[in-house]
Amino acid sequence: MILKNALLFIPFLVFLGLLQSYLWVPTYGDQTTAGDGRLEKFISAISGDARLLNPIVAADSASGFVVSHVFDSLLEIDENLRLKPHLAKEYKVSCLATIVVGEGFSPESLLQKISPHLTSEASEIRVLEPSTLIRLIDPDGPGPLKEQEVKVTRPNRIEFSLDDVDPSFFEKSLKVLGAEYGQEVTGISAVSVSGKISEGLISIATALAPITEIRPVIDFDLRKDVTFHDGEAFDASDVKFTYEAIMDVRNLSPRRSDFEPIESIHIRDSHSVRVIYKRPFAPAIFVWSYMGILPEHLLNSVALDKEMDARGISGTARDGFGVRASKFNRSPIGTGAFKFTDWKTDESISLARNQDYFDGPPEYKELHVRIIPDSVAREVEFKAGAVDTYLADPHQVARYLKDPAYQPFTSLGLGYTYIGYNLRREPFQDVRVRRALGMAINIDEIIDYVLYGEGQRITGPYPIQTDWYNHDVLPEAYDPEKALDLLKEAGFHKNSEGFLEKNGQELRFNLISNNGNPQRKAILTIAQNSWRKLGIRCDTRLLEWAVFLKDYVNTGDFDAVVLGWGLSELDPDLYQIWHSSQTGPQQLNFVGYKNNEVDNLIENLREEYSRTRQVKMARNLHSLIAKDQPYTFLYVGRRTQVVDRKIVMVKRNESGSVVDYEKLRPTPTGNLNYFFNRWRKLEAIPDL
Repeated sequence: MILKNALLFIPFLVFLGLLQSYLWVPTYGDQTTAGDGRLEKFISAISGDARLLNPIVAADSASGFVVSHVFDSLLEIDENLRLKPHLAKEYKVSCLATIVVGEGFSPESLLQKISPHLTSEASEIRVLEPSTLIRLIDPDGPGPLKEQEVKVTRPNRIEFSLDDVDPSFFEKSLKVLGAEYGQEVTGISAVSVSGKISEGLISIATALAPITEIRPVIDFDLRKDVTFHDGEAFDASDVKFTYEAIMDVRNLSPRRSDFEPIESIHIRDSHSVRVIYKRPFAPAIFVWSYMGILPEHLLNSVALDKEMDARGISGTARDGFGVRASKFNRSPIGTGAFKFTDWKTDESISLARNQDYFDGPPEYKELHVRIIPDSVAREVEFKAGAVDTYLADPHQVARYLKDPAYQPFTSLGLGYTYIGYNLRREPFQDVRVRRALGMAINIDEIIDYVLYGEGQRITGPYPIQTDWYNHDVLPEAYDPEKALDLLKEAGFHKNSEGFLEKNGQELRFNLISNNGNPQRKAILTIAQNSWRKLGIRCDTRLLEWAVFLKDYVNTGDFDAVVLGWGLSELDPDLYQIWHSSQTGPQQLNFVGYKNNEVDNLIENLREEYSRTRQVKMARNLHSLIAKDQPYTFLYVGRRTQVVDRKIVMVKRNESGSVVDYEKLRPTPTGNLNYFFNRWRKLEAIPDL
């Protein structure tokens, strides 16, 4: 009897429970007017967790989003794509140009001969001492690489201080001096070394005595009202330390190539820094607009020694311990508008308003980043008001455009989606195979049916809306038959089971991507099916974001990968992604692409200051990479970021009082978050 009554009563309890859950679920309005300060919290959602919250080692978008709020750079790009001071209150770009005094000349006589061919640009002229001491690494020496002292002795040089960088400053003068002058001067240079070194090192040292040098200079005058989140004052030593940390090989910074052209950084006083470059480097000024500055006092050798002692690290492990291994990366301290407060792995990262921020505190008291891998779950949370912004999937865009509760912002992305092939492995070393794999996929159908038309085909490595992009390079046509012909030409033939093989080895590989991105998931399936029709076995796998990056992409342990790049519209430099020197672990050329002609073009482009020549070189670079097809370039998508319509931008007067609200607006390139520190959520949708 008791059992019978229980069986009758249990469904009733279940019904009451469901009713209670329905009545107690917070509505959208409840979420935005809750008494726990919900209006003062901005909650964002991303698909994958961050890895390292440190600007010199962060290479994924999740880490980058958090880092951008915690750290500041010396300069920043304003809403109209112009550079402006940030941690630096002023900056000046100038140049040091030197010419060697050859035999038969004194500094005075050489200057007299060439001065008619030099403009009056030089603000100062001085004679440099005839020798310098440099440390080099012997690339061909026996045993482990070691630094050696190399004394490069060369004659007097005349140095001109120029107000602008002019790579052609000495062109006319060298024509007057003649080709024999260069030969004579080269013969003057002498190299003396300590210890036994290789011929390779001697030639490198000799090359350090060129006839002429053009060395750009950037002088930064730093703000004096900036402190780190722990209260320590920001000063010039932090700038120099950040550079040194990037260049420290223990830290494996993917930004190293952007700072390698620096010859030296000089602290002129506590709030003044001079950066001298070895050679013309066109992106020089831009790299200081994205590189967050680290606190030297928390990461210098004394601090790292203390951390190693506390963690019981000893022996050889101490030699390899650097900033990348520090606990700082899990609890960062910067100078930014928000302070780090908490990180629950694979759940959320929390930041709090920096009330003492030098540029004025942000409107929100808290900024939370929730990790929600599934896009459906992200939308559910957004619609419930538990998340304040949402990057709509292509099939969802239309409904958000009509819903009065939301603000949708659509723009063409500055990046692209691609399939990258590991060129270290067979069969991807053969360009015919790579071309065939791309031709077998109907990319137009991906745009139509996966992106719902919210995208555009691309053929190369630059944002399609920039001058760098080469529109003369046309997409490969969808042509499975021609793809099969290319594979046969590469030596593959179908076996008895209908699969392609070569020398008894089936054409089989893995294609991987990250979980939480429905477009990439669809591309995996489409590519797999397209290739199977040709007779290729392709196994696909989706991985959690942190694992995907750490264990596969950053180590180069993959066959093929579906990924995307977000790029700059200001700078055509692609060194980190495409130069052959950037193919090691933790570097960004993880597909292992190497092409000497591309390397030379990238290097020359970095030293080119003429916009016209930059465009020509970039388009040539686009053409070369497209020809090699290390990626199957797929598309650039249109992004629609949706925001609660209760969120506005605050307008304050000079005294700090709120005087008005205005609608959110993006920058001309579609960057909606540029004005984030002025955002605030109101209790009701304003009439704006």
